[in-house]
Amino acid sequence: MAEFHMSHEVCTCKKVSLGEVLHSIKEKGADNIGKIGKLSDAGTVCGCCKSARDDFGEPKKELYLEQILKKFKNG
Repeated sequence: MAEFHMSHEVCTCKKVSLGEVLHSIKEKGADNIGKIGKLSDAGTVCGCCKSARDDFGEPKKELYLEQILKKFKNG
């Protein structure tokens, strides 16, 4: 995964940053995209930030919730 700043906006609709997503995973125990959404609001509107498969926007996002979760579940 490329290097991203904590202020990188992961969810455009709800203006949720990478830092907020990481907080929901590391500090609040979110272990799936649904829980991240409940804790941070990320992915709760259009869903483009969930995964590349769900992204219907142009240009495509650089970072998805699925990637972030995978990184922390595996590493």
